[in-house]
Amino acid sequence: MTGTATTEFRDVYGLIAEFPSAAALVAAARAARAAGYQKVEAYAPFPVEELPEALDLPPSRIPCIMLAGAFAGCATGLGMQYYASFVTYPMNVGGRPLDSWPAFIPPTVALTILFAVVSGLVALFFSLHLPAIYHPVFNHPDFRRASRDGFFLCIECADRRFDAEETASFLETLAPLSVRAVEK
Repeated sequence: MTGTATTEFRDVYGLIAEFPSAAALVAAARAARAAGYQKVEAYAPFPVEELPEALDLPPSRIPCIMLAGAFAGCATGLGMQYYASFVTYPMNVGGRPLDSWPAFIPPTVALTILFAVVSGLVALFFSLHLPAIYHPVFNHPDFRRASRDGFFLCIECADRRFDAEETASFLETLAPLSVRAVEK
C-alpha cells in the first residue's frame, strides 16, 4: 500500500483503490460488499449500470418526493383559484358556476409541473449532499482522473469492519492499479 507510511490513522478518511476498468470496479465493489464493508463509495467517469446493485444502494426516493410535490402543486393551483373565484371574489359572469374547473386547468398544470421539478431538484441536492465544495477523496493525487478515465473504490474509516492493515491487504487482493490512504 502506498501513501500510508507517514499518515496517522486518525488523519485518514479511508483507503482508495484505482481499477483499470468499469468491470473491475464493479467486481471490486461486489467483493467489498460481500466481505462485509458497508461504507463503500465508487467513482467512475460515466454511469456504470451494475454499480448501484454491486454497492447495494437503496432505491432513490426522488421520484416519490417529486410525486408528492406534484400533488402539492395541483392542490395549491386548484385551491388558490377556487378560493379566489368562489370565496374571496365571487362574480357570476354569463351564468357560469363560480367554480368552473375547465378554466382552472392551465394554471393548475403549470403549478403541478413547477412544484414537481422544484421538489425533485431540492431532493437531488439533499441526496447528493450538495453543494459540496470539499471532499477528502480530492486529496488523492490521481483522483482528478475520476472524471476522465479513472475508476476508484473507497472504503471509509467510519466502516465498522475497517482496519487499516486488513482493509489494505483486502484491496490488494482485488488487483487494483494502486491502493492509497486518503487523508482528511
